[in-house]
Amino acid sequence: MPTAFPKTLLAATGAEALTLERLFSAPELAGGALRSVRFSPDGRLVTWLQGAVDDKDRLDLWAYDLKLQQAARLVDARALVPQEQTLSVEEEARRERQRTAALRGIVDYSFAADGQRLLFPLGGDLYLYDLGAPVGASLRRLTRTAAYETDARFSPRGHYVSFIRDQDLWVIELATGAERAITVGGGGLISHGMAEFIAQEELGRQTGYWWSPDDSHLAYTRVDETRVPAVERTEILAAGVRTVKQRYPTTGQPNAGVELYVAVLAGGTVVKVDLGAETDLYLARVDWQQDAKQLLVQRLSRNQQRLDLLRSTPSNGRTTLVLSETSTTWIELHDLLRPLSDGGFLWASQRTGYQHLYRYDRDGQLLNAVTRGDWAVTQVAAVDSVAARVWFVGSREGHIERQLYSARLDGCDADAPVRLTPEPGWHAIQMSLDARAVLDTWSSVNQPPRTVLRTATGLETAALVPNLLDDQHPYAPYRVNHPQYEFGTLPAVDGQQLHWQLVKPKDFDPARQYPVVLQVYGGPHGQQVMNAWDDGFSHYLVRRGFLVFSLDNRGSALQGVAMDGALFHQLASVEVADQLEGVRWLKTQPWVDPARVGVFGWSYGGYMALHLLFRAPGVFAAGVSGAPVTDWSLYDTAYAERYLGTPQDNAAGYASSSTLGVALQLTDPLLVLHGMADDNVLFEHSTRLFKVLQEAGKPFEVMVYPGQKHGLLRQSSVGPHAYRTIARFLERYLRPTGGLAAAAP
Repeated sequence: MPTAFPKTLLAATGAEALTLERLFSAPELAGGALRSVRFSPDGRLVTWLQGAVDDKDRLDLWAYDLKLQQAARLVDARALVPQEQTLSVEEEARRERQRTAALRGIVDYSFAADGQRLLFPLGGDLYLYDLGAPVGASLRRLTRTAAYETDARFSPRGHYVSFIRDQDLWVIELATGAERAITVGGGGLISHGMAEFIAQEELGRQTGYWWSPDDSHLAYTRVDETRVPAVERTEILAAGVRTVKQRYPTTGQPNAGVELYVAVLAGGTVVKVDLGAETDLYLARVDWQQDAKQLLVQRLSRNQQRLDLLRSTPSNGRTTLVLSETSTTWIELHDLLRPLSDGGFLWASQRTGYQHLYRYDRDGQLLNAVTRGDWAVTQVAAVDSVAARVWFVGSREGHIERQLYSARLDGCDADAPVRLTPEPGWHAIQMSLDARAVLDTWSSVNQPPRTVLRTATGLETAALVPNLLDDQHPYAPYRVNHPQYEFGTLPAVDGQQLHWQLVKPKDFDPARQYPVVLQVYGGPHGQQVMNAWDDGFSHYLVRRGFLVFSLDNRGSALQGVAMDGALFHQLASVEVADQLEGVRWLKTQPWVDPARVGVFGWSYGGYMALHLLFRAPGVFAAGVSGAPVTDWSLYDTAYAERYLGTPQDNAAGYASSSTLGVALQLTDPLLVLHGMADDNVLFEHSTRLFKVLQEAGKPFEVMVYPGQKHGLLRQSSVGPHAYRTIARFLERYLRPTGGLAAAAP
């Protein structure tokens, strides 16, 4: 650890007993947890966001000088803006979509292309930090308005800063400080340059504008929510009630209208991009080619079974079809498109059953497969056109790991890419723009996240965050009781292999019988079984005498089209069957008390917990359902229709997937938790379930959270209470005779 790194970050704290409060307090048990780690464009620095010593959720901006091997805090968020600011409605919703609602301080930043300047929002305004400026003159405030500036970034050549204000797109010319509105008329149901709700929540697109590489053009969206039905949602707060009219596109109903435009900064000319005659579609992705002469636009059909890649000429907005991907289930969107210097591009497809990379020429003709095999590429880290190589992250070593590899662009080693990260575990990768350096944050079930620097060939050159589990580590008081992890597979009824994970106490005794908590998610894109560090709720349960079991059922993430698509048009089918198969296997183990198996899940996991209790009465001793979807007809278009189609086309699938139709089969103890201001899985999902169970005279328990949204488990204000409520409920019904400790404190 560099001497300039704050020593108190690694100071041992806490008692031997792992409490729920300790899971939420500072410093983080995982050690030097760094967020948004990235290289500066010039490769001189590594920067990140880091929680304050006394408040892990208030983030400051840090940098590590690779040459000097020293770290220093660049911006102290509290010193700059002492009082926390009330977020705008748009920013509050944006952070909820990005799963950063629990964070404060500096939650985002970006570099200028010269590597000398950083941009960040704080307290609703924008600030620029100049690394080359004299001490005391490094910070420049760019905006000072009552409005909240969001989605701010430098233009590629650093001449401008762009941002969204009052639902319009603005730029600041940095040389003069002059502001300029690129769009006008935003407000109400019209927005410019902003990703609509569906794009943010379900399509993985967090922005609605894109700079050309030469700073000359801005592509941006115009979103019109007029045709989206208004849902009057009541948010019950701790003191009072707030009625929100939200344009929430429920299944089978119209989506927002999304158009794409290109503005020329010199002269202000605006051209509309032709997305085709069909308007009921999704604008999935937008990229510029490296020469800045054309746009690459991904257009996804409403049923999400066809993805078209279009090339558009900004001067006239005309588009031509480059290629199409089709599926009998759904197309998996990705962020793996990479324009190449020769005008061609890298593309990802699941056409062979697994997500792999393919190289195309400028005309959209396939040249070759870059990777191949019964495994998936999950990230493109860097491309070097001169060396003709690509660096990527994939699951070639198995479902529970992510490793860094490199391969030739011509596909000569498509079957055998070079593995560059030697340690077993889960590797999160960033690479420098010149593809010469690797920033690798990796962990395993026995190693908290380490951040190390590597060469492009995988050689480790420095440990930015060694994170050794020594006596000074925050986890030191608890490591003597660090749980044991076991991984394995079970066959599904169709023969496909289901991966499972079992967390056991350090002093596990195979001669005893333990209560077990099935910790479930089960939905598409979810993965729970992984060789990665976890010091959360499962550790707490294990230290209180439980075993914690998780299984990735069919439908889970990136295990191949046959595995992922098994739940198509029939949710709560194969997922429920697979989880019950896992429970049946558990109950045959001599160290499991078959009468004391419970289930807990949140969101889709809450939905799964309900179905498991309703469809298999008597199998579980008790179940906890957090923020559950109860009926997919209440959920948004893009997610529900991707897997079920529309209610008009698949009425039987919606009926069979609803929890409300099988709720009367409940015989086992049930606890439901929900945030009363949830704008993702609306509180109405739970209230409808409550009514069905109440009218049938079914006993159940409820804990609701005024003013809280979908991510309440991440909130330090109520997270400990929610977890304690869950733990007490499970201990009440799963405690074996003469076994477990007293109820959770």
